[in-house]
Amino acid sequence: MEKLPSLHLSRRGLIGAIGTLAFVAAARPSFAAGSVMSFDELYGKFGVLGLEFSDKVKRLAGQEISMKGFMAPPLKAEAQFFVLTEVPMSLCPFCSSDADWPDNIVVVYLSEKQTFVQPRQTIEVRGTLEYGSWTDPDTGFVSLLRIRQAEYSAV
Repeated sequence: MEKLPSLHLSRRGLIGAIGTLAFVAAARPSFAAGSVMSFDELYGKFGVLGLEFSDKVKRLAGQEISMKGFMAPPLKAEAQFFVLTEVPMSLCPFCSSDADWPDNIVVVYLSEKQTFVQPRQTIEVRGTLEYGSWTDPDTGFVSLLRIRQAEYSAV
């Protein structure tokens, strides 16, 4: 029978390893299993009243999620929100009402201003999911899906 090599770890080494794992976990927030959303998961079906939100959207509302997509060009440089799109866009898909709302965009409200990226750069957004028709009182922008208190990074 072949003998496996033994691993010797001192108490000091074990404490150091635990500390390192705790630091890594704190440095990059983890999201609960199932909290990654894709554009295909936003809507469940098309009913008599139009698109209906998926069960996953309803279940994750109010929770932190992550989502990958593209940043549509912002309406103005100092805006604290942008539109996340499924495909790169050269113009902002600004909608006048939620009846015109495309099924492949989500409005992202940043927790703090960040430098905007080029429209063809894939980004990952993390923040709190909200759904339902809402009009931004400052801009008049109407949305059905939002990610609030968000931050993003290029991927």
